[in-house]
Amino acid sequence: MTEAERRRGRDETEEERADRMWGELIQEVRVAQTGVQILFGFLLTVVFQPKYTQLTSTNQAIYIVTVVLGACATGALIGPVSLHRLVSGRRVKPQAVRLASRLTFVGLVLLLATMTSSLLLILRVATHDGYVPFLVAGVVAWYLLCWYGLPLWARRRHTSRTDR
Repeated sequence: MTEAERRRGRDETEEERADRMWGELIQEVRVAQTGVQILFGFLLTVVFQPKYTQLTSTNQAIYIVTVVLGACATGALIGPVSLHRLVSGRRVKPQAVRLASRLTFVGLVLLLATMTSSLLLILRVATHDGYVPFLVAGVVAWYLLCWYGLPLWARRRHTSRTDR
């Protein structure tokens, strides 16, 4: 493949590109939706456990924030499905793909926050030790590297100036 061919990309119309990108986006959303829905489901059961009343007020506040974050992440990650259903057949797929992509990104950020606060709560309850924030920070750093750092590095490294 010549450099000119590599830079040109796929030979597809805007509608074909939107169709392809929609399919890719929905596959990505399915993975994230499954994770956030399972986590959110477990979070909803915590308040009904006998030990919940024994949590400190700080831990109860962390729990409430975590549940709200989980609900918001779930909404953002299910949003693209609703968006597609409501605009299907209206000839706005390129715009819908861009909006759904933004919703998905927001959902992933909210999922990161949900997982962070869940981990903080669980480790605070399980250990009562001062090193918990450091463990949580380490895990968050790992998430940031895997979810954002490496993809952004790959995008920068493997995208030519003419592709940007």
